[in-house]
Amino acid sequence: MATHYKALGFVNTREMFKKAGGGGYAIPAYNFNNLEQIQAVINGCGESRSPVILQVSSGARKYADQTMLRYMAEGAVQMAKNKGYDIPIALHLDHGDTFELCVSCIESGFSSVMIDGSHHPYEENVALTRKVVEYAHEFDVTVEGELGVLAGIEDDVVAAKSIYTQPDEVEDFVTRTGVDSLAISIGTSHGAFKFKPEQCTKNEDGVLVPPPLRFDILEEIEKRIPGFPIVLHGASSVLPQYVELINNNGGELQAAVGIPAEQLRKAAKSAVCKINIDSDGRLVVTGMIRKVFNEKPAEFDPRKYLGPARDELQKVIIDKNTHVLGSAGKA
Repeated sequence: MATHYKALGFVNTREMFKKAGGGGYAIPAYNFNNLEQIQAVINGCGESRSPVILQVSSGARKYADQTMLRYMAEGAVQMAKNKGYDIPIALHLDHGDTFELCVSCIESGFSSVMIDGSHHPYEENVALTRKVVEYAHEFDVTVEGELGVLAGIEDDVVAAKSIYTQPDEVEDFVTRTGVDSLAISIGTSHGAFKFKPEQCTKNEDGVLVPPPLRFDILEEIEKRIPGFPIVLHGASSVLPQYVELINNNGGELQAAVGIPAEQLRKAAKSAVCKINIDSDGRLVVTGMIRKVFNEKPAEFDPRKYLGPARDELQKVIIDKNTHVLGSAGKA
């Protein structure tokens, strides 16, 4: 039996994006796979008074079990209420690749879905996206489409190279599909290894600096579809302090480079209404767990290593909402 998202306490992204677009900030979309991650997201966004999109990939549904994961998200809404966090929360499918997957999520209570047809030829992408939109809008569920391809690896999403979004296509795509938001490719990339060392330069401290985002493409897209909500995927900064924390505690992350925070803040002040963050959360959790295991090798209580990881992730989320996305205080 289908469950409507409103019965679970979620909102769709329409009003979120309307406020963000006029307010010079972006809504954080944090991926989660387990209890500690979703606790950190709710506490971090609740304490910083930020609206939030709880984001679920197809890989997360397989890992956590789709029913268990849905109940975790529903429980997160109740947790927020119990703590007095009056924040809007959306439940979103990240990188849905089939009509059937989107339908399954909508029927289980998701308030927003992404249909990523960017790996298909243009006309096939249009047709698939339109099909999902027509179904989703019957239930007041919002839909994110994608034009352009992001390089990198994240769960089931794999691409060898980026293909920038073509501004000439966006107006036609948005008009013909009826999507509510559009993910674009302007130089972000999935995963922790977003750029090859030869693509980067080094600053005076010897730190690798990635090529800048293509704000010229973003500005041209804004001209073609003014006021339309734009989404950035692959937008983790691959926080250097947590890469260092991992490596100092037995890890081997070499040449891990992300998107500089100042570039994301600039994007959030434009038409970009949603910024996806996944890899940074993984790095924080992994770094803290490695630290505990390294310092306390006899530790075997999951609460004693997952708890510190959760608490550190909460701090990072508050910082991102406050200084990068600008969403703090906007709930």
